[in-house]
Amino acid sequence: MPLTHTCTVHTGASSAGAPASVGAALQTGGQRWYDRLGLLLESTGEGIFGIDLQGHCVFINRAGARMLGYEPSEVLGRNMHELTHHTHPDGRAYAVEHCPIFNAFRQGLPCRIDSELFWHRDGSGFAVEYSSYPILDGELVLGAVITFVDITERRRAADALQRAKQELQLRVHERTVELADALKRTRELAAYSEAVREEERTRIAREVHDELGSLLVALKMDVNWVDKRLAEQDQRSEHEAQAMRARLRSKCRDMSRLIENAVDNVGRIITDLRPSILDHQGLWAAIEWQAREFVRSAEMRLDLQMHVDEALELPEPQTIAVFRIFQEMLSNVGRHARATCVRIEVGVYEGQLRLQLSDDGRGADHAAFEATDAYGVMGMRERARHFGGALEICSAPGQGCRLTLRMPLGVLAAGPGL
Repeated sequence: MPLTHTCTVHTGASSAGAPASVGAALQTGGQRWYDRLGLLLESTGEGIFGIDLQGHCVFINRAGARMLGYEPSEVLGRNMHELTHHTHPDGRAYAVEHCPIFNAFRQGLPCRIDSELFWHRDGSGFAVEYSSYPILDGELVLGAVITFVDITERRRAADALQRAKQELQLRVHERTVELADALKRTRELAAYSEAVREEERTRIAREVHDELGSLLVALKMDVNWVDKRLAEQDQRSEHEAQAMRARLRSKCRDMSRLIENAVDNVGRIITDLRPSILDHQGLWAAIEWQAREFVRSAEMRLDLQMHVDEALELPEPQTIAVFRIFQEMLSNVGRHARATCVRIEVGVYEGQLRLQLSDDGRGADHAAFEATDAYGVMGMRERARHFGGALEICSAPGQGCRLTLRMPLGVLAAGPGL
């Protein structure tokens, strides 16, 4: 396609001896060179046009005219700034004296701009990247050549990339905050767990000292008394010896009762630490025993539903975790619910354990279970999560509370348990 041009456009530079137009200047090399240059300009997908010293178009390739919405013949001779570069993106008028394109021949300064708009024939603007270079004949400026490309899609892609980057930064920030909050809660839970363990150690030490200690002291005193009386036995008369034997038998019975009490106390302390039924009869029997012990001491009614095969066994770490979660559920009812009835349902559904505890107590807002100091709930959730499970809580003021533990069966913990 031959280059569309004109040789009839005159400039105000004729008095200085300059050629009448850039088109005329381009033809000085001969028609053959001009035709080759025209083919070259028409072969590119970029828009290319030339302007004289007054800003009038002296040539434009079809790609450039098409991007502007014109035929090449409709553009020739027109002021390109007024035609396609007259307004800023924000709608302000673009003064011609500020136009970088015209500065190329006014000041002999080339430029490359990618932050402006060219305006289409239909009045719509499109983002462009353009370059303006002066055309020189020796030291004489004849006009300028402008190349431009429509970068609307590039700009959209860049904007989309920027939005994606901002969204990613926001998500990273939110995730960082979540992780920081989770770390804080984990540390608080660890501190709470350590405090609970220390409190339990103190309680056990107190019971051992106050109860077992006192029993052992009493036994020691009784043994010393018996030893002393036996040593005096040869010095007594037959009647006195007979009376002493009766007292010794009575003292032995008292000592036997003290020993039985000590054995009971040791058993109770051991049961508090780890119920023997958990080892001897398994998790399901331990849950039933713990539930009945709880309602007996709390004076509540119990509705217990067990839908499990007693032969089903879980790995020991998971068994302990489920039992401790169940104990904490009961403890939560005892401390806060003020309930009169507890309903417990244990079952296995689709390879998943479901342990649900409901009460008819006073209930609480959901926020109470999400509070930063709800360490009991946090502990249950962490134990459940450790084995791939989850704890669901449904409660409302005056409507009781329902705690549901769901945990896949036979899962081994990935790390140290709680």
